[in-house]
Amino acid sequence: MTLQIFEAYGIELEYMLVDASTLDVRPMADTVLGMLNGGQITGDVKRGPVTWSNELAMHVLELKVGTPNKRLATLAGQFEQAIIEIREVLERCHLRLLPTAMHPWMDPRRDVVLWPHDCYEIYQGYDQIFGCRSHGWGNVQSVHLNVPFDGDEQFRRLHAAVRLVIPVLSALTASSPIIGGQDTGIADNRMQQYCRHCDLMPALTGSVVPETVRSEAEYEQMIFRPIREAVSKSKSASVMDPQFLNARGAIARFDRGSIEIRVMDVQEYPGADVAVCAAIIAVLRLLVDEKWSSLEEQEQVATSRLRSVLDRVTVDAEMAVIDAPEYLRCFAIDAPSIRVSDLWKHLLGVARREDSMVDNLFAPLEIILRDGTLSTRIRAAIDGDADPANLQNVYEQVADCLDRWEPFQP
Repeated sequence: MTLQIFEAYGIELEYMLVDASTLDVRPMADTVLGMLNGGQITGDVKRGPVTWSNELAMHVLELKVGTPNKRLATLAGQFEQAIIEIREVLERCHLRLLPTAMHPWMDPRRDVVLWPHDCYEIYQGYDQIFGCRSHGWGNVQSVHLNVPFDGDEQFRRLHAAVRLVIPVLSALTASSPIIGGQDTGIADNRMQQYCRHCDLMPALTGSVVPETVRSEAEYEQMIFRPIREAVSKSKSASVMDPQFLNARGAIARFDRGSIEIRVMDVQEYPGADVAVCAAIIAVLRLLVDEKWSSLEEQEQVATSRLRSVLDRVTVDAEMAVIDAPEYLRCFAIDAPSIRVSDLWKHLLGVARREDSMVDNLFAPLEIILRDGTLSTRIRAAIDGDADPANLQNVYEQVADCLDRWEPFQP
């Protein structure tokens, strides 16, 4: 059945499997999925309306909606129930789930183990081309939001709106301030790594912010064709699908009629992720409805300009200053510059008034607006002390948030 724009949504969350005592990563996704599946190893285990799945790295599990969901308010509870149900298996393996978008001290050259079971040839292909034992491939946990469309007209409007939202999402979702045991000064290290993980084949990511594209035919010509040409000389070309190789911050999936947004860091508990997704959907709907600007005005903002905003927000998250008047005018802000936290207060204020879903799920967003991103809150808890013992103590508290279903507040 073809879904209309904004009719239902898919959400995917990624979590790390770590040792219950040390929080070191443990490459045991196949063991956990096998135990959930009655002893037989599989890449997907359905649990009611949600599914646990493997990812490229063996220490990562994905939790996702089985079918598009029309009511996000119920989805948070479904994710919570799935996490409660998997806990017994994790305890038997002396494991726990660790949220946030990057493990704070893992060494990917030593710790990344690739999934060796079904579809392994695809992962091996990626590894042959890019070398997946790196932070950009093996230490990046994100949230994917799928929004449907039906036909070129809906695609064009949705894609134009998505381009404008992508650059500022880290101001809500950054959760990766620590990498290799160090505070790098970058709020969203996952996005920093993501932006360059395909540098050997730039056609795969483009500028991360997608180009202005108005139809499926244009998308094939501008995006899929260069990807196909880039990978054609690789030994792994036969197992590589351009739809999956496309690594922009949002990708069009014409086979299922959706745009998948992939730039959000995972939060400390799914209630926060679902609230962020509700906010994104509401802002996208307002843009598609041309609440603040016309479709033509939205499409005219240069991709390079949007990428410069994304780079700044990746580093400074909610404290970044946007000095792109043509971009701000798309949100009816008539100012030469604005702090991105103030932009989100403006957007969420309108979204909350016009969308009851956002209002009902607003509590986690209120914490982000008041106390900062999870990245900011983790830094506050670390308080300049990146000693291994202190890092473990702080990240144990973050992991507890997933078990207790509560926000992280240092």
